[in-house]
Amino acid sequence: MKGIINILKPSGMTSHDVVSRLRKIFNMKKIGHTGTLDPNASGVLPICLGKATKISEYILNKDKKYRCEVYFGIKTSTYDSYGEILESKVNNDIKKEDIENALKDFKGNIKQTPPIYSALKLNGKKLYEYARENKEVNLDIKKREVFIKDIKLISFKENRAIIDVECSKGTYIRSIANDLGEKLNTVSYMSFLLRTKSGRFSLEDAITLEELELLNDEDKKLYIKDIDYPLYIYDFIKINSLAKKAFINGGVVYNKGIIGNLKDLDTKIFRVYTNEDEFLGLGKIVDEVNIRCEKLLL
Repeated sequence: MKGIINILKPSGMTSHDVVSRLRKIFNMKKIGHTGTLDPNASGVLPICLGKATKISEYILNKDKKYRCEVYFGIKTSTYDSYGEILESKVNNDIKKEDIENALKDFKGNIKQTPPIYSALKLNGKKLYEYARENKEVNLDIKKREVFIKDIKLISFKENRAIIDVECSKGTYIRSIANDLGEKLNTVSYMSFLLRTKSGRFSLEDAITLEELELLNDEDKKLYIKDIDYPLYIYDFIKINSLAKKAFINGGVVYNKGIIGNLKDLDTKIFRVYTNEDEFLGLGKIVDEVNIRCEKLLL
């Protein structure tokens, strides 16, 4: 069995917990997630099965979409509702327009400091491990650049703002929630987080673990996407059946075995199919007119 399944992860469960449960559901070991989703968050979590684990890096790099709730007036150690309350600072003068204006500063390329309670490694150790040991973390946690494609206010009522964020990988929504309060001369934390999209996978086509457990083996397969499904952003070419052997063995596929024109490709890496529409993997151009296998996914 190989492919990608889109799991609706519940709050309170780690990404590793999801993988462990799926190994039992599918009775297979080779399963991996495509980047962690905070235990306290819920939402879209694509999981790779079998040989599809080879493309996890391509899914991980895709943009994500989130819906979060920001609560104004309290600052926590984790920037979310699970941390220790560090400060209270009520600001009843915040208006919807103030939040909308402040959010404009978060759009585009921004730099943010990761939360101390995060899985980001520093000197070979995860930040939350330092925090759990109650150590003073003066370890130069560097700001990192992320890209916010879109961020908008959905609603604001009684110190609670609902915000939608579309962003690059590595973005900490908790940090946005914390930083938003600072911009508005108050404090704040993320009280809820739902990932609504990861690359091509969305909330609408996700399935819960409980729903999956109730299905028979054949019905489970209906929720498994083909390996090439999340690779849609890459162009594709076809090769003839005689060139297939060279491609899968890592050899050069010469121009005469290629169906189509390499000059029409807009991506450096591209999908490769046989003339019978069998997906073989990802290829790259060599010597301008020939190709070679970059990632075999057969």
